[in-house]
Amino acid sequence: MLYAATGDAYTAPAAPTTDAVMAFDLKTGQVIWTQQLTANDSFVVGDCGNSTTRSETCPPELGPDFDFGSSPILRRLPNGRDILAIGQKSGIGWALDPEKQGDVLWRHRVGKGSTLGGIEWGSATDGHLVYFPNADAGWGPEQAGGLAAVKIQSGERVWFTRPPPIPCQGNRDRNCIQAQSAAITVIPGVVFSGSNNGIMRAYAATDGKILWEYNTAHEYSTVNGVPAKGGGISGPGPTIVGGMLFMGSGYAEMGIGSPGNVLLAFGIE
Repeated sequence: MLYAATGDAYTAPAAPTTDAVMAFDLKTGQVIWTQQLTANDSFVVGDCGNSTTRSETCPPELGPDFDFGSSPILRRLPNGRDILAIGQKSGIGWALDPEKQGDVLWRHRVGKGSTLGGIEWGSATDGHLVYFPNADAGWGPEQAGGLAAVKIQSGERVWFTRPPPIPCQGNRDRNCIQAQSAAITVIPGVVFSGSNNGIMRAYAATDGKILWEYNTAHEYSTVNGVPAKGGGISGPGPTIVGGMLFMGSGYAEMGIGSPGNVLLAFGIE
């Protein structure tokens, strides 16, 4: 079997395969099952969100843009059963039963959800806990960010850690929005999660305590001599191998984050 998640629709009506997790036969590509988790999500940017300039081609009802931006995670539980875990831009983390047509095993609300997340580019699990980063950039500094850990078998919350307050110059300051949009990475005992204001943090997997943090949003002298600076962290998560952590810094989107062009390497031993 091959499992994939889908985005929202850009026309109406939304197909039953939108905002869904789907299972395919790996040899033939035949669809085995579809579990749609948000229906009628026809989302079109531009004039469709403005009632005074709305065109006839817009959906009758604009969807919430609760697509999936990350892949399902397949793990085997201690009882021998498989489970699919995935986070959605609705702010909900899901667990599905791949052996029962994607039946919902549990759901756990991490954030409020919006076009800027919810849970965006990737969650992680160590087989015991599932870790969901929260973006919620559209809800302002007080609501943006956070990392949740829930039990993989039940969806029960074990801990939730919000980003510590930082100095900023009001709500228009991009540093104020500590949305954790980026995919996260877990190694034994530690979860790594970056934020849109450029801070990478390491969290204790057991209780969510912040072990260290580093603000990547500044200028660097590079090994290849190219002028470089860090910025927002979004998209893929860090790669960790051989006692080193590798990550990119520099990403601006929809008024949050800031551009950059640097690849950083940290020693984590």
